[in-house]
Amino acid sequence: MPRVKAKNLREQDSDQLRDRLFELRGELMKLSGLAARGMIQKQSGKIPRIRKDIARVLTIMKEKGITE
Repeated sequence: MPRVKAKNLREQDSDQLRDRLFELRGELMKLSGLAARGMIQKQSGKIPRIRKDIARVLTIMKEKGITE
C-alpha cells in the first residue's frame, strides 16, 4: 500500500477516510501478527509507517469533524 499523503486525504470524503482507516488497521494487525510469530523482522520499518499513516488519517478526520 502506498504512503498516505495528507493533501490527498483532505480531498477525500468521510466514507473514503473510514475505509482507508479500516484498511490500515487491518494491515497493522496482520503485520503485528507476523512480527509476533517471527515471520517478518520488527525492524523492517513497515509497522511504524502504518502507525503513522493511521495517525495521519485520524488527524484529518478530526479536522473535518468526522467520528470513527
